[in-house]
Amino acid sequence: MLQVPSLEKEMGIETYLTQSEGVGGKIRQLLDDFVVEELLVDGSLASVNVPNEGWIPAGEGAYLVCVLVKRRWDTFLAVRQVASRLRINQKRIMFAGIKDTKALTAQHISLQNVSPSNVLDLQIKDITVYPKHYSKERVYSQLIKGNRFHITVRNIDYPVSVIEERTKAVQEEIEREGGVPNFFGHQRFGTIRPNTHQVGKHLTLGDPEKAAMVFLGEPSNSEHPEARAARQQLQDTMDFKEALATFPRFLRYERFMLRHLTRYPSDFVGAFRTLPRRLRKLFVQGYQSYLFNRFISERLRRGISLNEPQVGDYTLRLDDNGLPTEEWDQATETNIQTIIEAVKERKMCVAAPLVGPNLPPSKGTQGEIEQQILEAENVSPEQFKINFMPEATAEGRVRAILNPVWNLQQEEIGEDKENEGKHTMKVGFTLNRGSYATVVLREFMKPQKLIEAGY
Repeated sequence: MLQVPSLEKEMGIETYLTQSEGVGGKIRQLLDDFVVEELLVDGSLASVNVPNEGWIPAGEGAYLVCVLVKRRWDTFLAVRQVASRLRINQKRIMFAGIKDTKALTAQHISLQNVSPSNVLDLQIKDITVYPKHYSKERVYSQLIKGNRFHITVRNIDYPVSVIEERTKAVQEEIEREGGVPNFFGHQRFGTIRPNTHQVGKHLTLGDPEKAAMVFLGEPSNSEHPEARAARQQLQDTMDFKEALATFPRFLRYERFMLRHLTRYPSDFVGAFRTLPRRLRKLFVQGYQSYLFNRFISERLRRGISLNEPQVGDYTLRLDDNGLPTEEWDQATETNIQTIIEAVKERKMCVAAPLVGPNLPPSKGTQGEIEQQILEAENVSPEQFKINFMPEATAEGRVRAILNPVWNLQQEEIGEDKENEGKHTMKVGFTLNRGSYATVVLREFMKPQKLIEAGY
C-alpha cells in the first residue's frame, strides 16, 4: 500500500482508495487555480462568469435570488459587507453554504425586498453580485445538491505522457469504486496546527484542563514563530498572566481563554465558555470526525468495499437527488439482500457512525473495527455526552462512507507558465454537499508534504 503523509494520519486519514502513483504538484498557487461553483437540486449552477447581457426579471416573490462571486473573502464577512453596502440588515441576506476563502467561488444568496438595480450598482473589491430571479422562498442549505470544482494543479515534475497515464489510472480506480472515501478533509482539521480533535478527545475523556492546555500550549512547527514561542513558554511555565501578555493578538480565541484563566486559574470549563458555543461543540465533533476517518481507513485497509454492504453495516436512504437523508437502517442476515439491491439501484448507501450517546458502533465486521479503535482510544460512545459542558455534547449521527464523484474529467494538461520547466493539470468534478475536494485531489496527487502542496 502507498504511504500517506504523517500529517494525514494525525487526522485519521491512513490510506488511499487508489493504488496508482500520483503526480505530485501544488494546488492554490494562484487564487483562480481553485474554482468552486455551487449547484442546486433544481440544476441551477452559480457561475463565476458574470453574464454580459442585461438582467431580465424572472419569477415572483419577495426574495431576489442572486449569485455572489468572491475572491479572498470569508463567506460571513462577504455577506456582511454586501449588507453594509446595500444598507440593509444582514438578516435579510441568506446563503446556503460556506465557501473556501482561498479560492474563486460562486454561490447562491437571497436578498429580501432588495431592488435588482441596487444589486447591480454594488462595487466591492473582489466581490460581484448578480441577480438571477425572484423567488417566494429564501435560499437554505437543503436547496444545495453540491459543488462543481475546476482545480489547477501546478509545479508537476513529470512529463505530459506520465501525467496522462497516472491520472487515467487513478480516474479508472475511482470510477470502478463509485467515488472516493467520504473522509472529513484537511480543512476540517487544518494543516498548520491540526489538533482541534485532540482538544475534543480530552473534553470527551472528562479532562477540561488537559483539553485547554492542548488548545493553548501545544506548539506547531508550521505556525507563526511568535505564536509557537508563546505556546512553548506557557507550556513551560503555566503562567496565564504572562501568557496573556505574550500571546499575539491574532490568537483571539486563545486570548479569550487566557483572560479568564488569569482571574480564575483553575476554572478551565469557564475558560472554554468564553469561546463561541459553536466552537465548543466543534472540538468534540472534530474528535468524532477523526474517529470516523479511522473507521473508514481500517475498512479500506482490510479490503472491504465502501460500496458493498456487509451484515452489521449502517445504511442511509438516498433522496430523489441522490443525496443521503437522515433515515438510516442496519444490514442484518434477514434484510442484507434487499439492502444490496437498494445500494445497486442508488436508493441507499453504506454508512458508518459518528459515534455518540445516541448512536452506538456498527455491528458485524465493521463493528469490530470500530470497537477496536474505540478501545485503543479508551473512549465509549456515551462519553460524547459532556456532562460538565452539556452544550458541547455531540449526539452522534450516521454518515455515508463513499463520496460519489460526478462528471470527473481531466480538462487540460500542459506547460506551467508560473513554474519554468514544470507542468500543470486541470481537473473538474462535482461533489455532493458536505464533501471535500481535497479528498479527491489527494488520490491524484499523492502529496507527501501537505503544506508545501497547498493543502
